[in-house]
Amino acid sequence: AGKAHRLSGEERDQLLPNLRAVGWNELDGRDAIYKEFHFKDFNRVHITLSTHECGGLSERDINLASFIEQ
Repeated sequence: AGKAHRLSGEERDQLLPNLRAVGWNELDGRDAIYKEFHFKDFNRVHITLSTHECGGLSERDINLASFIEQ
């Protein structure tokens, strides 16, 4: 895998709508996405995704969020 790059506005417009549709949101004040999952036996889990290497949201984060939804 090559070096991660921070998503451009155009890439975000293309990649984020499908994740927003299933409850992922951009995190205010941080270049990241998050989602809170609720479980009856574990209460809740809050997941925040951002790539340290590029200092923000990358395609790696989008891919991981998509994998989590499978």
